Amino acid sequence: MNIAVVGLSHKTAPVEVREKLSIPEADLEAAIAQVKAYPHIREVAILSTCNRLEIYFVASECEAGVVEIVQFLSEVSHLPLPQLRPHLFTLLHADAMRHLMRVSAGLDSLVLGEGQILAQVKTTHKNAQKYKGISRLLDRLFKQAITAGKRVRTETNIGTGAVSISSAAVELAQMKSEDLPSNKVVIIGAGKMSCLLVKHLLSKGATDITIVNRSQKRSQDLAKKFPEAELVLRPLDDMMAAIAESDIAFTSTGATEPIVDKAKLEAVLSPEHSLMLIDISVPLNVHHDVEELTQVRAFNVDDLKAVVAQNTAQRRQIAQEAEGLLEEEISAYEAWVRSLETVPTINSLRRKVEGIREQELEKALSRLGAEFGDKHQAVIEALTRGIVNKILHEPMTQLRAQEDIETRKQAMQSLEMLFNLEVEQQLS
Repeated sequence: MNIAVVGLSHKTAPVEVREKLSIPEADLEAAIAQVKAYPHIREVAILSTCNRLEIYFVASECEAGVVEIVQFLSEVSHLPLPQLRPHLFTLLHADAMRHLMRVSAGLDSLVLGEGQILAQVKTTHKNAQKYKGISRLLDRLFKQAITAGKRVRTETNIGTGAVSISSAAVELAQMKSEDLPSNKVVIIGAGKMSCLLVKHLLSKGATDITIVNRSQKRSQDLAKKFPEAELVLRPLDDMMAAIAESDIAFTSTGATEPIVDKAKLEAVLSPEHSLMLIDISVPLNVHHDVEELTQVRAFNVDDLKAVVAQNTAQRRQIAQEAEGLLEEEISAYEAWVRSLETVPTINSLRRKVEGIREQELEKALSRLGAEFGDKHQAVIEALTRGIVNKILHEPMTQLRAQEDIETRKQAMQSLEMLFNLEVEQQLS
């Protein structure tokens, strides 16, 4: 079971590196195909979010598979291996499984317990299925991880008061501004993150909120979710003017290049006007050169760590409880994987016993003669099948339950010898 994960996250790499390794969904099919083309990769799933890029895979040889994945990441990011390697982590076997469970549960997130990551794991699983990246092992692992994430959220209070990146951004704005409700706010983008920004801004008392987006329909759809708010909707062509008129600007778009930079701000912003820019996008929407402007204070996702730290202390105890639930899910997955090793022996045993049953049944029915009715034949058929199933149930159950590898192997070998079984090995 050569399951592994290679990747980077907010814990191992700054945003400047992470944005080079962001894989848009439009490029996912090609990326999966490229990885699966490597000689040692059997299954692959790619989790790409603003805070992490992780590639989960099954390899015929773990070490060779890791080398191939690292090479892929170097090619995607256009970063030479010596520059990329310090930011990568590699986890094998049970450690890789445990990591995916923790990610799904929100225990590895920048914001401990945040809920968005579970939906992102579900999307990763769905896309890996859609683009034929995964087979039996990763398919089951992701399903188990999704179950784990759901359990942590329903059986603990990890989500109580948990903040998303968007709410952390609003908290940062509240900390850095003297009076958030009195500020004019503009949000560039109208996606899910922007929707959350509006939600948290309204909860903090902000009312003067403008949405700038390329698609007017999407802006209108967002505004419909907040009928109590008087959101101002402006087209993308008005972006710089809207920013210049605001005190706080949030950027949250899918642009792959910065859409706000020093030159654009200098053209519209008066020297006396103070502006706070909070960029929660990866890749970054705001160029780092805006920091050269004295009247501009710029923050990005990495700056949210201080805000997040204040919200995590009370959830650490809950996270420890959640770890226990994850171990249960890991054990369930490992038991399932162990059972796969017994499948060929169990199938062979069932075929052997079923063959004997059919032969003996045929002899018995031939002796009873043609006058023996179909109804009676069906009863005897069901009787013999029931006897076979009850005889096989206990040894099959015991064989699957053996956790010790050597004990399990010895049990299978004993069955194969005692019943003279011809076992066909299955490929994972």
